[in-house]
Amino acid sequence: MKKDKVAYSILELALVAQGGTFNETLKNSLALAKEAEALGYSRFWFAEHHNSAYVGSNAPTLLIGYVADNTRTIKVGSGGVMLPNHSPLVVAEQFGTLAHLYPGRIEMGLGRAPGTDGETAQAIRSDFMRAAHSFPQEIEKIERYFAKENANAKVRAAIAEGVEVPIYILGSSTDSAHLAAQKGLPYAFASHFASTHLLNALDIYRREFQPSETLERPYIIAGVNVIVAESDEQAERLFTTLINMFVGILTGRSQGLQPPTEMTDDFREMLAHPTVHQMLKYSFVGSKDTVKAKIKAFLDETEADELIMACNTYDFEDRLRSTRLFAQIIEELNQA
Repeated sequence: MKKDKVAYSILELALVAQGGTFNETLKNSLALAKEAEALGYSRFWFAEHHNSAYVGSNAPTLLIGYVADNTRTIKVGSGGVMLPNHSPLVVAEQFGTLAHLYPGRIEMGLGRAPGTDGETAQAIRSDFMRAAHSFPQEIEKIERYFAKENANAKVRAAIAEGVEVPIYILGSSTDSAHLAAQKGLPYAFASHFASTHLLNALDIYRREFQPSETLERPYIIAGVNVIVAESDEQAERLFTTLINMFVGILTGRSQGLQPPTEMTDDFREMLAHPTVHQMLKYSFVGSKDTVKAKIKAFLDETEADELIMACNTYDFEDRLRSTRLFAQIIEELNQA
C-alpha cells in the first residue's frame, strides 16, 4: 500500500431498480452525493451510457450541474464523457459553463468507448469510428479550447478559455495508458468491470509518464465494486443483484436491478464463469473486516492513489450503508 493517503470517490451510473423510476433514481443520486460529501469522498463522477431502459446517466453534464448545485465542496465530474460521441467544441462550452458556475469543483474524465452498442453509437454521431480513432487529437482540441491562447482563433469556446477544468484519461485497456503517460495526465482505469489489463496498464503508465504542467508524477484512480454489510453472508446476498446485472448484460437480457436472493450454488457457478469472473474480479464483498483486508491487498498490489467505487444494490439504504463503511475502511487504512 502507498505511504501517501489514499483518496476515495464514487462512480455513479444511476441504475434503476426493478419497480423504480428514473425520477427517484436521480434523486437518490443526489442523496448519495450529499452523503459522500459529508463522509469526505473526493469526487462524485457520472458515467455516460445510452440506449438502456435502466440507466439514468445518459447526460452527465446535466447531472453534474444538478449535483454541484445541491452540494458545496465535493468535486463533481464525468467518469466519463465518451468523447467520440461529442463535438470537442460543445464539450468545452458545456464544461466551461459548469466551471464558471461551480469554480474549482468541475472535472472532466474523457473516454474512448461509446458507452453503448454500435448501432446507437452511429445514431449519436455518424462519424463515431473516425472520432474514436482520433481520440488523442480530439483531446487536443478540448485542451486548445480551454487555453487562453485560443482567444485569437477563428473557432472559440470563449466561456472555457483560461478556465480550470482538470482532465483525466479513462481506460479499460493499455491504449489509454500510453496516452495518459505521454500527456502527463491523471489516469483512471475501469477495473470495476475490466480487470484483464489493469496491472499491465498501470505499469505502462508509470514507466512512460512524462511530467507536465498538470501533473509532476503519475496519479492513478482504480475502479472497484464494493458491497459492505454487517456480515459476509448478508453482503453476498446483496451481491446477487450485481451478478444478475452483469449476466443480463452479457446475455442481452438487461433489466432493472433485481431484488437480492440467497447466494446459491447457481450464483456461485455464474460468478465462476470466466467472463463474469473477469468482469467482477475486483469486487470487494463482505463484512467491514473482510472488505478491509481485500482493499488493503488490492492497494498493496496496485499502489493506486485513489479508489473510485461503484456500489449498485437493489435497496438504496444498503447502498448508503456500504458507502459509509467504505469511507471508514479507507480512513482506517490511511491511519494505519
